[in-house]
Amino acid sequence: MHPRITGSTRIYGLIGTPLKSAKSPMLLNTLFTDAQVDAVCIPLEVGSANLAEFVRGMRFVSNLAGLLITMPHKQSMLDVVDDLHSTTQQIGAINVVRCHPNGRWEGAVFDGLGCVLGMQRQGVSLLGKSVLLVGAGGSGSAIAFAVAAAGARVLTLSDLDPHRSLDLAQRVAKQGGCAVHAGSADPKGHDIVINATPLGMSSDDPMPIDAERLTSTTVVVDIITRSEPTALLLKAQSHGCQTLDGQPMHVGQALLTLSFLGFEDIALRYPSGL
Repeated sequence: MHPRITGSTRIYGLIGTPLKSAKSPMLLNTLFTDAQVDAVCIPLEVGSANLAEFVRGMRFVSNLAGLLITMPHKQSMLDVVDDLHSTTQQIGAINVVRCHPNGRWEGAVFDGLGCVLGMQRQGVSLLGKSVLLVGAGGSGSAIAFAVAAAGARVLTLSDLDPHRSLDLAQRVAKQGGCAVHAGSADPKGHDIVINATPLGMSSDDPMPIDAERLTSTTVVVDIITRSEPTALLLKAQSHGCQTLDGQPMHVGQALLTLSFLGFEDIALRYPSGL
């Protein structure tokens, strides 16, 4: 069922590019419709070169209540919001903006917390586990902090840019409680492997890890959302691994984002699944 649009409908936009695989508008609109909320989420494909002009124009839209942020804008949006939520500390990226009635925009990030929440909702605990996280960009950074805070014993960070993974490892290690270091993308010996890179969005992408070195006891998480399993997940399944695609993280993000945007009542309706 499509949301009912009225003259007082609150608008939430998803900005990024490409958006052909985006699930947020469908998910949020379903929730808005079920809860009979006068709100709608629409995809707004905006390239990097046009972000500043887009923001300048959208600040004049008084019924714009919020924005969901995806690639490639998670870092650059930091420069255009007015206030930063506590979730953005140390991460250097945002994935949701709350547009206050007074005109101020507040940015927050729920990539990491959403990923951990999604894993926990699927019965995957991080407590005491050895975790390999591949990708130290915006999503990877947020996930790294959240994984360490969730009780992981060891966290290995790997990125095509070794300086980026080393910098992230040093920042996460300052939290304490988890041994964090930069290393290779070798999955052998890890309890959980998380792919936080874009590799796998296209069918001809190379593997983010050497999947042949997976063992059946490893949980493999690929945060990419697409209709078919990524090559990484298919290979992991062939090795007998438990696998999670991007949907659990997506749902976790959605629940946290809804609460941040003022829809706590909707989030509380879905404690066990969407």
